[in-house]
Amino acid sequence: MFDRTNLQVLANHARAAAENMAHTLHRTAHSAFVKETQDFTVMLMDRSGATFAVPMELGATWYPGLSYHRAIAMVGDYRPGDVAFTNDPYSGHVATHAPDTHLWKPVFVDGEIIAWTGGHIHNTDMGGAVPASLSRALTEIHQEGIRFPPMKLVREGVFDDAILRIMSTNVRKPDLNIGDIKALVGALNTGERKIQAMVKKFGKAGFIEGVAALLDHAEAQARDVLRAMPDGAWEFADYADEDSVEANPCRLKLKLTIKDDEAVLDFTGSDPQLGSSLNVPSGGDPRHTMLLVGVYYVLYTLNPKLLLNTGLTRPFTCITPQGSVLNPVHPAAVGMRSLTCARLRSVIFGAFSQAVPERLPAAPAGNNCIVNVMTVDERTSRSVIAAVNPVVGGGGAMPHRDGTNGSGADAAYLKNTPIEITETETPVEFVKYGLARDSGGAGRWRGGLATEMAFRVFAPDARITARNRDRSFFRPWGVLGGKAAGLSDMVVNPGTAHERRLGNVDTAVLQPGDVLEIRSAGGGGRGDPHQREPWRVAQDVTRGYASSAAAERDYGVVLRDGAVDELATRQLRARHKPAASHFHFGPERDGYEEHWTPAAYDRLHAILDALPIHWRFFAKTEIFRRMKGRCGADGVQAAFDAACERFPELPRPRPAQQAAE
Repeated sequence: MFDRTNLQVLANHARAAAENMAHTLHRTAHSAFVKETQDFTVMLMDRSGATFAVPMELGATWYPGLSYHRAIAMVGDYRPGDVAFTNDPYSGHVATHAPDTHLWKPVFVDGEIIAWTGGHIHNTDMGGAVPASLSRALTEIHQEGIRFPPMKLVREGVFDDAILRIMSTNVRKPDLNIGDIKALVGALNTGERKIQAMVKKFGKAGFIEGVAALLDHAEAQARDVLRAMPDGAWEFADYADEDSVEANPCRLKLKLTIKDDEAVLDFTGSDPQLGSSLNVPSGGDPRHTMLLVGVYYVLYTLNPKLLLNTGLTRPFTCITPQGSVLNPVHPAAVGMRSLTCARLRSVIFGAFSQAVPERLPAAPAGNNCIVNVMTVDERTSRSVIAAVNPVVGGGGAMPHRDGTNGSGADAAYLKNTPIEITETETPVEFVKYGLARDSGGAGRWRGGLATEMAFRVFAPDARITARNRDRSFFRPWGVLGGKAAGLSDMVVNPGTAHERRLGNVDTAVLQPGDVLEIRSAGGGGRGDPHQREPWRVAQDVTRGYASSAAAERDYGVVLRDGAVDELATRQLRARHKPAASHFHFGPERDGYEEHWTPAAYDRLHAILDALPIHWRFFAKTEIFRRMKGRCGADGVQAAFDAACERFPELPRPRPAQQAAE
């Protein structure tokens, strides 16, 4: 029945239905984080809970491969009008941190469930230890707010008031939470009506057959992309700046193996689960959508006509050892999993960049700092908690153009809230909001510029959370001769006698008149900067994207009164020697890896993997503490031996394990 034409017709209907759901939620949501920043998703799912359609115009872009099947199975006796929900990362592995509240609704035809509508909203606050519920410093899931395992929220069209009362009692701004949840229920109802309309058009059996065909078609498209790549294996590693308040790097490692039309992503060698909230709760699912977000971006870059649905995940298998940062065990904190996921995407981009270097960009900024303010509005004497704005970095330079300014490719779905709306709803005053000069990595194609934002508070003890602060040490990398990008930063009262640099700290308390300035990282450059046309460099200087000093230092372009000095430029460029390596990481990572070599990390993980899970992060921290003056694999072993002397309770690997290693 479903030839290519009919299948495209169904795909168009399904996407239109998802778009209608998104518009319903967008128009009726209560919090700025949903209605302005658009941190939400909606989707249509088949009978098993596999996503077959998502919107393209509104909402987050992480979840086209999400499957609700495990969460659906935890709730029984579905009836028409029911809506189930959860925000528990360890129940069903649909929600991935407590503020993300997922809802799903069965669609009945002739008494049978033929599909589901679903989606999530990011609640501004779910209670817990800090406003907005999220901070790197949290160490267990219980600190991250109230959690609801999968259960019915709406029974045959009627909300369960007891659940709403429990939520209202435990969160800081219940009106926003419940308002957004009811808006999402309205979106699910919209999706239900659209599915029933599709059933009338295609017939019940035809609709079910067509949905299966959509998933199969996306799978075939993904396999075609893989088949066009060379067979082989490529390894790549990248770092989050800090694994906890201990401030040691968190390393993610990937071995990508492509054979014909299938790929294995083996994350063995990534750090153990952390004593902070940077863990990613994948539940060991080999196709969990959080593990594959970077893959979606790669596939869509190589084929923009892809159908975005769960079929894309079928050719991929992820290996995430239990007890690792990408597969933690309860009760590990997971609230800041988005920071680790940003680095996870960088790792995936780096591996695929080696497989098809001519077609993929440099690294995007890889940090999407989301700023929340809890303060008192002196105009109304009411407490306010609100998302101010995401501070998103630049996109990596593309094979054919500069990276996008202020909108890193892997976080571009987070929309900025107009300043006027923020200042109306939140008692802050913006003093800066724009692009940061000299922040994009130099290259034949320049990396996208970072965003910088500064605002003033007026009430005492204004509490700020700026989650996903990262890239203040390890830069977004450049490729094929392109340079790494500028670093991120966060400063209180910049340029004054009371200036305080906060680095990656993600919480702060401000007093009346204090100004907080946040800058993201830029995007990496691509190609030799000395191959960039001098007129483009001069144009960047005129636009304020680059300084004259950077034009000469990084691009070999000499400017006089804003014009290119052709002779001086040719002479300067004649002395340039192109880079030979595929990646440029910057001096910080190069210096770090002189001591923490690949062999050192191999020895570290041989030691840690032989320990019980609950000892691993402690052992990692103690080894790092004792690495001063040591380097390489022998240094790691000596540091571990010293830790064992200090802590005789620390288990030592058995001789058989050491021999195997």
